[in-house]
Amino acid sequence: MRVLEGLEPQSVFHFFEQLCGIPHGSGNVKQISDHLKKFAEERALFCRQDALGNIVIIREASPEREQEEPYILQAHMDMVAVTAQGSRIDMKKEPLRLRVEGDKIYAEETSLGGDDGIGVAYCLALLDAGDLSLPRLEVILTVDEEIGMEGATGIDLSMLRGRRMINLDQEEEGIFITSCAGGARVDVTIPMEQDPESADKLVEIRVTGLLGGHSGIEIDKGRGNANYLLGQVLQAVGERCRIRLAGMNGGMADNAIPREASAVLAVEAADLPVVESVIKEQEEKIREQMTAEEKQAQVVCRRLTEGESSIVMTEESTKKALACLMELPNGVAAMSKDVEGLVETSLNLGILALEEEGLHLQYAVRSSVDQEKEILCGQMRDIAGKSGATVSVRNPYPGWAYRKDSPLREKMVQIYEDMYGKPPVLQAIHAGLECGILAGKLPGLDCVSIGPDLFDVHTAQESMSIASVKRVWEYLLAVLTQTVC
Repeated sequence: MRVLEGLEPQSVFHFFEQLCGIPHGSGNVKQISDHLKKFAEERALFCRQDALGNIVIIREASPEREQEEPYILQAHMDMVAVTAQGSRIDMKKEPLRLRVEGDKIYAEETSLGGDDGIGVAYCLALLDAGDLSLPRLEVILTVDEEIGMEGATGIDLSMLRGRRMINLDQEEEGIFITSCAGGARVDVTIPMEQDPESADKLVEIRVTGLLGGHSGIEIDKGRGNANYLLGQVLQAVGERCRIRLAGMNGGMADNAIPREASAVLAVEAADLPVVESVIKEQEEKIREQMTAEEKQAQVVCRRLTEGESSIVMTEESTKKALACLMELPNGVAAMSKDVEGLVETSLNLGILALEEEGLHLQYAVRSSVDQEKEILCGQMRDIAGKSGATVSVRNPYPGWAYRKDSPLREKMVQIYEDMYGKPPVLQAIHAGLECGILAGKLPGLDCVSIGPDLFDVHTAQESMSIASVKRVWEYLLAVLTQTVC
């Protein structure tokens, strides 16, 4: 028996559970892309799979609706694959272990991938619904949205006729997204020198117990960034005694706020009590500066045996690398001057790793103002350059500007009011969506983004509301089956 069997709407949850049975973390999408292609072929639907793995599926209009403008439906097939601390699940090979608790669906020890698996499932259920009277549906399912929107950037949409698009990558029911931030990935490599002198004593320092979260949606909620906090702790230790980096790792995705990070330090035997004392002091300071929901934060120190680390960097390059790490900005850089409470510009230190050539940092930068995004990237270059670090910007993507004249938005708002007796909330978000990129490929595109309630996205605590999935499905059907626009 399937875990989600019996849940309504049955077709949506049937396809969602199928998707969850296929590993589909960003960069690991061939299997799910092939699955989607097979889905279309089995139903004799037009399907194009490109070299990146993007999928376009077209369902022709019902005979009585052939004269209507097509609808474009859009979602992305990849997910942020995050495991819980201590989990041994290999998300590159193993299926998600779905569980149902009350109104919530979650995956045991991992992220759920409701972002954006449920959007894909909605699309498949519509394509499969032979009994529905629908206009032509043009479905775009992209790859690797979560690591730079590479699929949307590279996709060819010349076969599409539609210019009204419903994006299904929103995470709050009743909130219609009408514009979003643009962004880019920024890589910083701080050069370091290896020390020929062997380590006296090794200690591991771990920052753990944080919530993590989506680097766009949760960036302004005061959640601790484990990578940044680890740098703060190491600097404090370095101010009291001689330290040399022998290892450093944190985070799993540049667009997820890291909940855990660790480092290995080579220290002198006589300084071990000092190190442990500073760690306790730093743990108290971190808890004081965290919000109430982050009070479980911990800084743990343990002594290692010799031979547990192969790389030891010099004391001088350790100090230089930590100084650069802490001077580089992190978190909210500016709030919007036009929309109260909206983050305008931010960056998230999502991944750090000590490698043989130095300390490598990966950031997700976002801004609703393209010029501010460029300014922030320039500031990072200036700061990093002082330490001799290299900075590269990759996968830049444009923001999605608000469209004042939107027949699609007007129609969707009216149907929502008719169904629920109240208007939806129209909102700009700081997270990135593919709408801006696709609008550049489809001149005149009219777009709205919707979706059901998802919680703690991009974390191992991610869950999805069953009732909300059903309501959004019913609303989506109402929009697509209404013949007047």
